[in-house]
Amino acid sequence: MKRYVEHVMGMPVSLASRRPADAAWGAVMDELRWVDEVFSTYKSQSFISRLARGEISVEDCPPEVAEVLELGVVAEQVSDGAFSIRRPGLDPSGVVKGWAVERAARHLAGYEFCLSAGGDMVCQSEDEPWRIGIENPHDPSRLVATVPVRSGAVATSGFAHRGAHVLDARTGRAPSGVASVTVVGPSLTWADIDATAALALDQRAAQWLRDRGRVGVVVWADGSAEVVEPAPRSLVSSV
Repeated sequence: MKRYVEHVMGMPVSLASRRPADAAWGAVMDELRWVDEVFSTYKSQSFISRLARGEISVEDCPPEVAEVLELGVVAEQVSDGAFSIRRPGLDPSGVVKGWAVERAARHLAGYEFCLSAGGDMVCQSEDEPWRIGIENPHDPSRLVATVPVRSGAVATSGFAHRGAHVLDARTGRAPSGVASVTVVGPSLTWADIDATAALALDQRAAQWLRDRGRVGVVVWADGSAEVVEPAPRSLVSSV
């Protein structure tokens, strides 16, 4: 097993590969650094920052900006407005992370790997699945479940490490009834969006995911955990 780790886009990014992947890892990092230069809201001269200030138009940006903005529009629609990249101002960060990591994972085609960024993961294996632990947001030293993933993505949104950074865009309030939401699916882009939107929807989180046909785990503020159906048969509780 070969392991790599660097810090980019304000978060640790790591790769576990079942064979050396030095060149592919370099390409992954180059991709994520480019995304950071384009989309970072912390860099005053990024395309997103300049777009938010009205200095340039979408047409002046790389085409990926329009792609991410369109994802944000769809996410707002399907979440009944709870998820938004434009309230109170333009900030597509809730879309960019999952989208960027899924995009960067293309450089790992042909490898058996688990690529993790800020706790969200893309996995690929031809044989033994990767076992992904879902952290207990009330006690990060423990797991609420483990998910074997052969080919797919796992995304978690919660308050254990970053505090109340997710708000319901309609009200500006942080959820109080839910502590974390994990979504398992084929696309990290949408697993990440859906986990964040469900968190913002607070008490509606589990039912909204069911209505979306998603698979995952919701950990409530009282510490109880709810598996969202149709749950994978391989989802195994660890407590």
